[in-house]
Amino acid sequence: MSGPQPPKRAAALVVGVGVTCALHIGKLPPAVPALQAGLGISLLQAGFLLSLVQLAGMCLGLFVGLSADRFGPRRVMLLGLVALALGSAWGATAPSPGWLLASRVLEGLGFLLAVLPAPGLIRRHVAEPRLLARSLGWWGAYMPLGTALALLVGAPVIETMGWRVVWLALSGVSALAALMLLTGLPADARLDGQAAPLLPRLRRTLSAPGPWLVALGFLLYSGQWLAVVGFLPTILAQGGLGGVAAGLLSALAAAVNMGGNIGAGRWIAHGARPLVVLRLAYLAMGVGAVLAFALDGPFVLQYLGVLVFSGVGGLIPGTLFGLAVRLAPGEDTVSTTVGWMQQLSALGQFAGPPLVAWVATLAGGWQWSWLVTGACCLLGLWVAQRIDRALP
Repeated sequence: MSGPQPPKRAAALVVGVGVTCALHIGKLPPAVPALQAGLGISLLQAGFLLSLVQLAGMCLGLFVGLSADRFGPRRVMLLGLVALALGSAWGATAPSPGWLLASRVLEGLGFLLAVLPAPGLIRRHVAEPRLLARSLGWWGAYMPLGTALALLVGAPVIETMGWRVVWLALSGVSALAALMLLTGLPADARLDGQAAPLLPRLRRTLSAPGPWLVALGFLLYSGQWLAVVGFLPTILAQGGLGGVAAGLLSALAAAVNMGGNIGAGRWIAHGARPLVVLRLAYLAMGVGAVLAFALDGPFVLQYLGVLVFSGVGGLIPGTLFGLAVRLAPGEDTVSTTVGWMQQLSALGQFAGPPLVAWVATLAGGWQWSWLVTGACCLLGLWVAQRIDRALP
């Protein structure tokens, strides 16, 4: 049984576990061409494969948050890692698109259980406010870091060994992450029946404006980010780039998002106003999407637009995770607030890729995709203003 860990080490372990979870999101984009060739999936089915992992979060995010507050974040995270390992191993045996879609549902449940309690677990081990802000900024980077690693390594492995090897390997990675969490952090407190009942905490969370605002802000960010970065390998491949080159450029586009997440944590730790950070990020995403899709310019300019979209846009999750901790109605509703944020974020990620794929199918290309992302950015600016008014 592990004893108490230094705050920085505990936060680093939780972030590392999150990165292993994000690998399961990032493994799919470079596999789409291989899945189209091997299983015959359509572009629309590929959109649902990208987004279906979010089905559990879309339906159960709030309930999982309540459970993490009640039963302990470490327990819930361990259960999620086991489900991720089983779901990825199941998917590796898929003989048809339907089988693979079903395995992604189990992976989605595991992903939700594993990542949703993490901010509350970090807060439990990190008390100093500035270190907490920086740690939550790093936590916001778990998704782009894991996605970038999967894009970078996945493309050459898939080309040489096939996509099923990647699914099996990541099943083992999740099992190893569960072992690291089990031995690296102390167990949650024993259940003594004194925790606040679920219904009052649910009522307190959903009757406060803060949880709704951070959740809506995350929805407007996550759906467009996953749609653009998730289809980027396919877009680049259709533009004539080879699988490895498309994977490298897609990995870079995902990786720059980390800078925004980490930078947001440091910026806010030094006193930056969240409204300023969020406004800058949503505006940059809107401009980046126009450069990438609306303008028929040189490839370098279009790719620069993708980097701006992802990199500066990364300020949003890094800011919202910190705001979720601040705007939760109480100490015992942090995971519940993050759960509601995760639920609406999952709704955005579930709807975003199929919506962008549908627009691209109707238009016969990706040139009108910026309309979807631009609408999200305009709504995001309004949400940022409301969040600023809700802060103490």
